[in-house]
This record gives sequence, C-alpha cells and structure tokens, in this order.
Amino acid sequence: MDLRESILNQTDVSVMLAKHVISAHAKDSNLVFSPLSIHVVLGLIAAGSDGPTRLQLLSFLNSKSTEELDLLSSQLVTLVLADGSALGGPLLSFANGVWVDRSVSLKPAYKDILENSYRAASVQADFQNQAVEATKEVNAWADKETNGLIKEVLPSGSIDASTRLILANAVYFKGAWNEKFDASETKDHEFFLLNGSSVKAPFMTSKKKQYLRAFDGFKVLGLPYKQGEDKRKFSMYIFLPEAKDGLPALIEKAGSGSGFIEHHLPHEQVKVGDFWIPKYKIAFDFEASGVLKGMGLVLPFSGGGLTEMVDSSTGQNLYVSDVFHKSVIEVNEEGTEAAAATAAVVRLRALLTEDKLDFVADHPFLFVLREDMTGVVLYIGQVLNPLAG
Repeated sequence: MDLRESILNQTDVSVMLAKHVISAHAKDSNLVFSPLSIHVVLGLIAAGSDGPTRLQLLSFLNSKSTEELDLLSSQLVTLVLADGSALGGPLLSFANGVWVDRSVSLKPAYKDILENSYRAASVQADFQNQAVEATKEVNAWADKETNGLIKEVLPSGSIDASTRLILANAVYFKGAWNEKFDASETKDHEFFLLNGSSVKAPFMTSKKKQYLRAFDGFKVLGLPYKQGEDKRKFSMYIFLPEAKDGLPALIEKAGSGSGFIEHHLPHEQVKVGDFWIPKYKIAFDFEASGVLKGMGLVLPFSGGGLTEMVDSSTGQNLYVSDVFHKSVIEVNEEGTEAAAATAAVVRLRALLTEDKLDFVADHPFLFVLREDMTGVVLYIGQVLNPLAG
C-alpha cells in the first residue's frame, strides 16, 4: 500500500466532509472537527461489515479494501500520531476504544483487527441493565484521552437496552509554535463578520519571515509547530480569502476537486508587511449520521451489513444509529491545544520575491492542522467570529 496515496485520498474525503458539515451545521458559526477521527471510526465499522455495506463504506472512504484501511490506521497509530513530547515535539494522543454488550461476543477475526490494526482495547459492558454507567465509562475514557478537554462525547440517553457496540476514537494535540508570538505585541483590532458588522478581537503579530503564499483570490499562511527529534512536522495552515465575505466560495472551491490542500501550501518563507492573526478558542459538536447519509453513506445506518462484528445471528440486525463527534481547539501566542472525539505530488515552488506580503486575518477564514511529512489532516475548521466559542 502506498501510504502517501492513501492519505491523499483520505484528505480529499476530509475536505469534502468539512464542506458538508459546514453546510449542515455551521453556516453561521465557528467550527472545528477532526475528519481523521470520523474516518477511523468509519474504518472500524467497515472492518466489521460485508457485502454492499462494505462496498459503500470503501467507496465513501476512497479506499480499495478494508485491508488498506486497516493498514492505514495501523500506520497512523504507530508512526504519525505517536506522542512526540518526550522527543521535544507536540504532545499527541490517538486512541480507539470498543465497548461490547455482554450478550454478544466479537468475532475473533474482528477482535484481531481491532487490537492489531487499530490498537483498540475491547471492554465488556452491560448496556441492557446499566446504560447510564456505560455512558459514563465511555465519557470518562474520552475525558482521559483528550486531557480533560472533552468531558462528554456521548450525550445523556444515547445508550439504551438496544445498544450492542460502541466504537470510539479520540485524538488530542498540543503543540508550541516554532516561533512563539510575543504576547505584549497582541492588540485589539476589528474583525469583520460575514453579515457586514464587526467585533473587536485580540490579534497576534510578528515581524519575522513567514511561510506565506498568494493564490488567485486567497492567501495561505503556514505556522509550523516546534519539531521534536523525529521527522514529523506539524503545522497549522490558514486559508484566507481576499474578499471579506469570500469564505463560503473558498470552501466550495476546496471541496469540489482533489488535492486542494496539497496544491496550495506555502513552502518558502517571505518577508511580511502587515501581519495579524486573531486568537481563538472553539468548541463544536454534532451528530454526524445525517451529514454522512446526505453524502450517500446510507447502508451502515439501515441494518443488515454489519455481520462481521459479532458472533451469532445478532449481527444480521446490527446498524449504526448515531455518530457523535465533539472537538475543541485553542490558538494563542504559545501554540495550539486541540482535541476531538468521535463515537461510532505536483508542487510549484513559490517565486522568491523581496516584496513584502501582507496577511491580515481580519475576516472569516478556514484553518487546517496537518502533519506535513505524510499529509495527514488532524483538524479542519473555520473562524467566523474569534470572540464566539
């Protein structure tokens, strides 16, 4: 399997998913979510499916086989998303968990995939008699794996006596900027909203050279995080439309072709003129099954195709009822802290120029948190108002 190609395919799915999540849940609000987290949970579902359901999941995830998905997850867990803090890089946690009702048992082959490809420990639960306790257990797991940022991935009442399995993923990232911003330089400036009004928000600034590139109608800024002793490089990219109200059109453009992120990254540092980025903190949660169905992924939610998960005839009637997702991100002078939990190369070199480029992010923009060696996208979001949560 070509890991790079698999990740490029995954990134295309991520951007398409972001476009649909924004359209359905965040037309007028800030957004952050982890397409990677949702992708992994869908991979867990695909590994336990067969027939048309499996084919539809593979088609949706742009993958040739469940073996390819399993191998991708295995590589992500062991290589890309291993904690880097001991080596001086970002603090990372990427965990999968499976809770199984005591009335059923996992098929040995599925249990093997969960443990070896997804590093997911399976835990027995009693959903039929102790649904509230099981909910608390899953939420405590998410709380621990996201360093306390996500207290509750499963809402109250989401588990009942008909629940048989819960498949969950949590991803946590905390990285310091390679070049931290001087907090004494942070000043309040106007941030223009999509409705034409504005708010006063704190903006960070720097006189240092930046990874910055101008394209037709938008600019892209790359902010690298402090790198550890390994080869991984994490960066945040801000996609800023020229027009104050240009974000919806930019998202439409990003989600309508393949390779958009890959082909629009800055690779050279340039001198900057006016340079301002708002601080922001966003928390966002949504139930993803409606978006996924709207994108054509319907069979896992209708039942009949999840026969490879558990022994016994129960498997014939399993279906996915909900996919809950919750994300949090904070961007400030020091760096970024982010968490998410889900339950259920052609390159143009930038022309070297001594002209200074301005980058004033004083209106709505898209952001992407990415590992640059592999291209894995951990988080995608939009800032419509840096003062809103």
